[in-house]
Amino acid sequence: MDLKKLTTLLIVSLLFSPLAFAQKSSTAEADTTDIDKVIMDRITVVGSPAWISNIPGAANYVSAEKLQEQSYTDINRILRNVSGVNIQEEDGFGLRPNIGLRGAGMERSSKINIMEDGILSAPAPYSAPAAYYFPNMGRMSSVEVRKGSSQIKYGPNTTGGALNVISTPIPTSHSARTELSVGERYSNKLYANYGNRTERFGYLIEAMQIGDNGFKNLDNGGDTGFLIRDFVGKFMVRSAPEADIYQRLELKLGYNDQVSDETYLGLTREDFNVSPHRRYAGSQVDQIDTEHKSIMARHFVMFSSSVDLTTTLYHNDFARDWYKLQQVDGTGMSTVLSNPSQYSTALGYLKGQNSPNDALVVRSNNREYYSQGVETILGLNFDLGTVNNSVEFGIRLHRDEEDRFQYEDGYKMENGVMILTSAGTPGTQANRIGSATALSMYLKDDIVLDRWTFTPGIRFENIWFTNRNFGSNDLGRTGSSLNKNEYTISEFIPGAGVTFKASDNLILIAGIHKGFSPPSPGSSPETKSEASVNYELGFRFADSLFRTEIIGFYNNYSNLLGSDLEAGGGAGTSAQFNAGSVNVVGLEASAELSISELLEISNLNIPFSVNYTYTNAEFQSSFDSDFSPWGSVEKGDQLPFIPEHQLNSSLSFNWERIQFHINTTYSPKMRTTAGQGSILDENSTDSYFITDVNATYNILNNVDLFVNTRNLFNQTYIVSDRPAGVRPGLPRTFMGGLRVNI
Repeated sequence: MDLKKLTTLLIVSLLFSPLAFAQKSSTAEADTTDIDKVIMDRITVVGSPAWISNIPGAANYVSAEKLQEQSYTDINRILRNVSGVNIQEEDGFGLRPNIGLRGAGMERSSKINIMEDGILSAPAPYSAPAAYYFPNMGRMSSVEVRKGSSQIKYGPNTTGGALNVISTPIPTSHSARTELSVGERYSNKLYANYGNRTERFGYLIEAMQIGDNGFKNLDNGGDTGFLIRDFVGKFMVRSAPEADIYQRLELKLGYNDQVSDETYLGLTREDFNVSPHRRYAGSQVDQIDTEHKSIMARHFVMFSSSVDLTTTLYHNDFARDWYKLQQVDGTGMSTVLSNPSQYSTALGYLKGQNSPNDALVVRSNNREYYSQGVETILGLNFDLGTVNNSVEFGIRLHRDEEDRFQYEDGYKMENGVMILTSAGTPGTQANRIGSATALSMYLKDDIVLDRWTFTPGIRFENIWFTNRNFGSNDLGRTGSSLNKNEYTISEFIPGAGVTFKASDNLILIAGIHKGFSPPSPGSSPETKSEASVNYELGFRFADSLFRTEIIGFYNNYSNLLGSDLEAGGGAGTSAQFNAGSVNVVGLEASAELSISELLEISNLNIPFSVNYTYTNAEFQSSFDSDFSPWGSVEKGDQLPFIPEHQLNSSLSFNWERIQFHINTTYSPKMRTTAGQGSILDENSTDSYFITDVNATYNILNNVDLFVNTRNLFNQTYIVSDRPAGVRPGLPRTFMGGLRVNI
């Protein structure tokens, strides 16, 4: 389905909706604030901190003020402030994050729903969810995380949860903002936006550039950093608030490109101990280039204070080519670095020793993606006696596609320099297209009866998958040797949550829902959907000084899906496979305290927050797997890359024009292969305690001078041993700059 057809569908949905002919009823009594709240409720997953107490499930909101405290552009560091999140770092900058929620798989964040402004943002969220694009956090105003039964309206993945990043909104009045910062390794951040809003119109223009020469030291020299450019335009037109039928139309256009001198190649543990930031000569030509284009149009109409309709049309294009080392001396890099004594010759080539022709094979992982769709959400608010009902019905028609057209080049190593010895032909390494068309619907109702709120809901996913493999001999894609695989998945996904307001300060929470994640195209016919039943139980407490949320969860997988991803240490086919039964048990705890109010300090504001996560994820069956992090699994083995404990804290001191912020993160070492009992050093990450600090001085009312330090105590630690070899976390990094708000 092309963009023209989707546009037609949008127009038809607006013109022929039965509600379009409903009798006009004045919304003059609903001011702009009320209307904006309804709009935000339709397109966000949390809304704002004030709304969280009404949500029947775990919910977290990171505000614009919180993001600005440390000027983070790394989503990994941002999400350290949220309990229940599992993160595996990779490049130190958070450019290609691996995020899981409540024990769901982390590989390329493929098991959670990643959204920007309520719309799926992965390049192909159904047919290839493990892709290499994540929204640029440097231009975001807030972050929302929804877990448990409360996120049943978001799909296709319903096991872990939903992550929604909110882009910079159109300002309420004429305004501009600029930020310039520079630091070590020629790191830089340039940001500017300009916008205005009148009673009927609004706009925002935004531009950003982030770069860094990289903290790894490539043998014989060379950059190991990145450069990202990002441009966004938003435009809005709306009717007057007192219109008989209030309407608002928004258009958002985005462009993003990236050049990153990054590699999959890590180090042996022995070499890491000697020089943790080294990069072998065999990765010198590795580079990823990406380009992302997006367009979104959203129409909101409020027929009355109890009936509204939100319709969104979206289209995303993403192209990437990661030119990176694939194998050396006929052996995969992961195998070489895991067994350096056995593959000493291949390791020598990686380190720059002279080699024969074609000893090093570099693959052009050239892929193109698109995703597009139309989504409509109907909101109804009505009373049945003393029972208030807030009903949402949503329907989405979505299509996405991944097109692989790849090749491999051969190199030799000569005096530490890689020299091309044989050029590959595009399409001879991978020549296939995977696509998916999905019709999704959900229905939920927030039923409020006195102190009780019941939220039953059901989601329906109907997905048509197609995988077309043209083979290495049909580069023109005539279909002469086409291998085509088609299948359909239909799934009903129910869930229910309940809250009880025990007092003005205490809310009790419980929920149960079905977890679901579909297998991707290219998986074997016997691969089943990921399925689980998930439970949660806990409470929220809040008063003027203290706020806490403590929730226990239990995810009972009847079938966990494993993914054959290069990023996870696999062969990179993207096929998924059954992993059987898994149990995940955990506890999420977070708390916020105003120390200054507690101590009755009038001229100093001292907010403190802390969050803790406990997770225990175990296989409940034994099986053999070609996936290296799992291997031969025994019942009772723990899943790799899920830390048992995580602890994060944030402390601020705000005095007149001076602000000082401290963030700390503790994580014990994690298993990097499935197992039980003591964690072996050769199959683990390092434990670490990281401290980030920020100091800001308000020079003038609109001008701030700031300094950031990441990893203040310069701790060196292993964050992963995949895709190939061990990898370091970000070393101590200083950065300072100026921020101007007009």
